[in-house]
Amino acid sequence: MKAINHKHLFIAGSLILGALTISSCNSSEGNTAEKPAAAVVAVHPTEVFPLERGQLSTSLQVPGELTAYQSVDLYAKENSYVRKLYADIGSEVKEGQLIASLDAPELNSRLAAAASRLKSQEALYTASNALYKRLYETSKTPGTISPNDLEQAEARRDADLAQLEAAKASYKEVAIVKDYLEIRAPFPGVVTARNVSTGTYVGPNGKTALPLFTVQQQKHLRLSVSIPEAYTGFIEKQHEVKFSVKALPGRIYTAAIKRQAGALDDRLRSERVEMDVINDDKKLLPGMIAEVKIPFPGKDSTFIVPKSSVVNSPERIFVIRIEAGKAVWVDVQKGREADNKVEIFGNLQPGDQLVKTASEEIRNGSDVKNTKTVPAVKQ
Repeated sequence: MKAINHKHLFIAGSLILGALTISSCNSSEGNTAEKPAAAVVAVHPTEVFPLERGQLSTSLQVPGELTAYQSVDLYAKENSYVRKLYADIGSEVKEGQLIASLDAPELNSRLAAAASRLKSQEALYTASNALYKRLYETSKTPGTISPNDLEQAEARRDADLAQLEAAKASYKEVAIVKDYLEIRAPFPGVVTARNVSTGTYVGPNGKTALPLFTVQQQKHLRLSVSIPEAYTGFIEKQHEVKFSVKALPGRIYTAAIKRQAGALDDRLRSERVEMDVINDDKKLLPGMIAEVKIPFPGKDSTFIVPKSSVVNSPERIFVIRIEAGKAVWVDVQKGREADNKVEIFGNLQPGDQLVKTASEEIRNGSDVKNTKTVPAVKQ
């Protein structure tokens, strides 16, 4: 009886397992039938725009330096002592104004000796010239004066005249040197340095190597900037620029370009440009650093495109033109850049369809069928 029960249990389990297997198969088939088809990935069209000409206005902001329009260090030409000072640091002086007087006793002796020699030569020339004239008048009577005596008198007169001219030159030289004992301002300006005091020994052999005074013209300044090579073609004289200095926040100054170096600096590869600045209130000081903004308005009509349309690869710079559904890489050169726009130069024509967002993934010669035209770049 016990064996029979085991048999029945085995048969019943087999039937249940079979039923579960059939149910599982039916469920799997139903799921397969109901599974939706795979989604199709949408391909976005390539944005292109028609190439147009325009003018690009840019600006350049560079540091500049303010310097005195004229600046000079004044030295003593002759060994001497400072006798009196008539100006100090901050003194405003006029052209030709006496600012220091020097004393050189040896120079006074040289001047007195030169004056004595001059008077002596004047006397000798006066005597020899008078003798020659008397002999000449006498020689008009035949047989009174031999030709040799007349020639000797003439030669003596000429020699004394030469000595007189030499004495005059010597006296003038010493007198000119004495004028150097008066130190005068060469132009109107401000004394910005004084390195001596009364009694200081000065001159080529003096103990101080510093100048007596430094005078700078401050009501008229120079503003100097270095323009990078890429921008030198846009610089012109009378071109106005604006600048500011940190010492005077909120104030904007205007100056016009007056001078250009006409050559590039070997080290910086830039051109030195100078502007004149009128500084009547003397708020601007020589040596100040200025922030200079130089506008470069557009002149010639050029092709202007978004920066995103220009590809800068290690080998080349190019844009992608769409021709008959194919991508064509066109080599270009870049010009000025501003506001996400750039000038380009190359084998291009107005109306060419260029890819707005270009990359090397769009291979040269590849098919580009799905395109979308977008407005041209705003000028």
